[in-house]
Amino acid sequence: MQRTEKVLQLRGLQGRSVRIVREHYLRPDVPCRSALCQAACPRDGKLLSDDVTHYVVPDWKIVQDYLEILECPELKGIIFMQTACQAVQHQRGRRQYNRLRNLVKDARHDCILFANEFQQYCYLPRERGESMEKWQTRSIYNAAVWYYNHCLGQLPVVMVTEDEDAIREYGGETEGVFVISFKNYLDNFWPDLKAVHELCDSILQSRRERECESQENNGKEYPEHLPMEVLEAGIKSGRYILGVLNVNKHRAQMEAFVRLQGASGKETDLQSDILIHGTKARNRAIHGDVVAVELLLQHEWKGRTASLCENDTEEKAPGDTSSEPMPTGRVVGIIQKNWRDYVVTFPSKEESQSQGKNAQKILVTPWDYRIPKIRISTQQAEALQDCRVIVRIDSWDSTSVYPNGHFVRVLGRIGDLEGETAVILVENSISVAPFSEVQMCEMPSSTSENPWNVNPEEEPKRIDLRNTHLIFSIDPKGCEDVDDALSIRTLANGNLELGVHIADVTHFVAINSYTDIEARARATTHYLADRRYDMLPSILSADLCSLLSRVERYAVSVMWELDTKSYEILRVWYNRTIIQSSYKLVYEVAQGLLDGDLSVVDDILELKELDERTRQQKLEELVWAIGKLTDIARRVRAKRDSCGALELEGIEIRVQLDDKKNIHDLIPKQPLEVHETVAECMILANHWVAKMIWESFPHHALLRQHPPPRQEFFSELRECASAKGFSIDTRSNKALADSLSKADDPLDPTVNKLLRSMATQAMSNAQYFSTGSCPEEEFHHYGLALDKYTHFTSPIRRYADIVVHRLLMAATLKDTKVNVTANLFSSKDLEELCRHINNRNRAAQHAQKQSTELFQCMYFKDKVSERDERCTADGVIYSIRTNGVLVFVPRYGIKGAAYLKNKEGLVISCQSDGSCVWKPGSLQRFQNRITSTTVAGESVTLSLFDHITVSLNKFTKGSTRAQMRGKITLCTFVSKVKISVQSSRCHPDTIKLEIISNIPYRNTATELYQKNSQVLKADLVKEVTRSAEEAQLAQEKQNVEVIREEYQEYCQTKGVSLYQLLEEIRDLALLDVSAGNRA
Repeated sequence: MQRTEKVLQLRGLQGRSVRIVREHYLRPDVPCRSALCQAACPRDGKLLSDDVTHYVVPDWKIVQDYLEILECPELKGIIFMQTACQAVQHQRGRRQYNRLRNLVKDARHDCILFANEFQQYCYLPRERGESMEKWQTRSIYNAAVWYYNHCLGQLPVVMVTEDEDAIREYGGETEGVFVISFKNYLDNFWPDLKAVHELCDSILQSRRERECESQENNGKEYPEHLPMEVLEAGIKSGRYILGVLNVNKHRAQMEAFVRLQGASGKETDLQSDILIHGTKARNRAIHGDVVAVELLLQHEWKGRTASLCENDTEEKAPGDTSSEPMPTGRVVGIIQKNWRDYVVTFPSKEESQSQGKNAQKILVTPWDYRIPKIRISTQQAEALQDCRVIVRIDSWDSTSVYPNGHFVRVLGRIGDLEGETAVILVENSISVAPFSEVQMCEMPSSTSENPWNVNPEEEPKRIDLRNTHLIFSIDPKGCEDVDDALSIRTLANGNLELGVHIADVTHFVAINSYTDIEARARATTHYLADRRYDMLPSILSADLCSLLSRVERYAVSVMWELDTKSYEILRVWYNRTIIQSSYKLVYEVAQGLLDGDLSVVDDILELKELDERTRQQKLEELVWAIGKLTDIARRVRAKRDSCGALELEGIEIRVQLDDKKNIHDLIPKQPLEVHETVAECMILANHWVAKMIWESFPHHALLRQHPPPRQEFFSELRECASAKGFSIDTRSNKALADSLSKADDPLDPTVNKLLRSMATQAMSNAQYFSTGSCPEEEFHHYGLALDKYTHFTSPIRRYADIVVHRLLMAATLKDTKVNVTANLFSSKDLEELCRHINNRNRAAQHAQKQSTELFQCMYFKDKVSERDERCTADGVIYSIRTNGVLVFVPRYGIKGAAYLKNKEGLVISCQSDGSCVWKPGSLQRFQNRITSTTVAGESVTLSLFDHITVSLNKFTKGSTRAQMRGKITLCTFVSKVKISVQSSRCHPDTIKLEIISNIPYRNTATELYQKNSQVLKADLVKEVTRSAEEAQLAQEKQNVEVIREEYQEYCQTKGVSLYQLLEEIRDLALLDVSAGNRA
């Protein structure tokens, strides 16, 4: 091994440039990764195929500019030199570098990375006065020559470059090593790849026009970005502030915000986001870029816009603002560009006529409102007018109003389901390519003729629970990837044993295998409204790792011994096990058994073939187990509640498809107590596993933290609660939980649901982290009120859980002689992995949300409200704006805007006959209500939490007429509102609400009361049951002070017998409140 030194210029996340001198070691035995190698190079891992006519070595500039072409699977035998990869890392940022890394790891692509700078006979030191670009090209050529000789000249090596000097200098220097331009390479070696040639022409055309523009245009549209060294010094001193640019999608031309990041803002001591007002102040930064911002003087600060907006695409005056001025700034430099693939739409025939028939420069409109229009060069504009296409941004010069880019490929037709789904995937950078043949070769075999069985050699290594435990799973209907199962039994000493059993995925997915690398890149299973894209091959996710009933499976189990009365945990153990689940239950069946509804027994397939006596015995065991698990879950939840655990409200909509895959209905998830039973068991397991792996590996355990939310995010929640006379204390999670519990309107449970939903929106995002990169006081999970938490229970669909499984198994073996840390991530590598998983999880959440919105629009797009009962539903006003209200429709999980003022400046007015017309007038917004007053003095008032009836039908953009029927009672506005779909060629369809009627929808009051009374009744029954159980427990443990304190804290009824309370419930159910509701 030879030692030398290497000088590096590195840039950190905060943009700071550092000069580093490192020891550099050269070795003669760096593996070449070629299947043709006849030397002693290691042959493990990915190898270059020998079934090619040549090897190709791209220069550093080719890798930077033509990476999307090199990603084409048709191009084979590609050798990426380490020198080229490092040039991409330092000059193009993390996003493109990660794309390159993933390409090299992907088993579907015939390419490898060769570490030429560590190969003793390849490495060339940089000569004095030699430019970095010339040294990089020289190093890559020298490595190409070495590679050709190392493979004994069995295949020619083609180096492709755009450097004409290099082509002249090296073109004929070495026999068997050819140096040509990339365009010539494609023309001569791959003439039949039409799509590749079109993409190459698009990139070349974009580059030529960019060079011409830079020579012709002298006028500046934007100020130049400051030099990087100036930005670094400014960030360090506090003059400039570092953050990520987030564009407001509802006001993309006017509003963007920079979220603070890193050590900046020393003089300003800012606690809120910085407003970037207008595109000029954005200075060519694009949504997601890491930017440096200079604060404006305080008298130039502006406030957030409080009016509703229909995603206007042209810059205009912001209108009324009611918010206080906030810190406002301008972008002075971009630290890191986070450009990605963008889905765009070409202008329509009418829109493109003004550009001329043969115009090649086209302004395309991105699907994402937050991205500016992009100028590309193409002759296919007319042919692609009805398609969604992918483009990439190449540059954005200060002389150009818009960024320049190039055409990549066509996705599909506008409005087509598959095409629109592909748009969602591309916009969230989600890859759903089929698993490769190499990855599938790693999978175990399991067929109907030769099913998979437990390996006899594996049995002694595991605890066998097949014949000793009643194990069952509870999952949604149609679930195939069953990660978890539960068990509960009574031990010989009278105590209880609770078990959580999780699929042992890591037994089948070896670390750094092709399957593991692919799962790491995907990071999560992606669930869309009508489909899912698995993280693991289906042989694992839906079969061998799915804990189906009546089949033997490998599992990782967490078992607790509990006190039979107090359910206190006495001991816990973790181990690999063999299990056989007895039942695969769905939530509705488990809830039926819990409620004593034996009619659901017919839906339990595992009981159908049994005789009556055995069936009854098995059923009693199952009912006891579900009931006992629920009792334990209630106690575990009560303890977390006492520490401040939050019960938050989310919107989960399931798309119900018919046999022909048409949308039949949109079904909101119905909360069941058994949901919480399963969830509490999973939370308990995650919590105990987190403690175990942290205690064993305090510096490189993967945990999950939930930071406390920023207080300014609660302002809207506090304002809305005050409209109903409630006070929300947000100083801690405990105070927030108690406040939300008290903010309950007995006549309208929707109020509490909306308040909890608003609290959910104010929350920070939970995220994975490495314990070595974070102080212990920041480990806390705010929402769950736990000091340590992780994800362990879903390794089929989350890669973080796979990492945690490996940590847990290593922790259980730590006291043995086995080297448990060899296959674990270092703290630095784990930190980078956590950052990747967090990004992929956010993308998965966004994709799921966008898919649900797509199906909501498809469901309502062609429906006519006058003839379809499904187009009418209850809605609740949850926010007041200066020109309208925001409405939540629980039935379909829709949130949308209802305008009270149109674009012509007219306001809504009710007529005596019930119709509604637009009239001249004004709107007056108060804290919790808004009043529409015409010039004739007619007025209508809408208040927060008013219920309105919404009607759903097709919406024609540009309509200036609406109808409204209604009456005003005690400041409550009851109206009929049309929910419509606004279609767009360029952007996703959106839901719009329009008020159409002031005559109360005849079923609204009845449905509302029935819903309220059911909720009230259910809540009372739950409280009565809890009170009775805790009272009984308190009597049995009256000498134990802890139990007495729990009773005093959680018991909510005293001095009333169970019989009397049930009588009160019966009386309540018989009350007729219809008269009071009409008053």
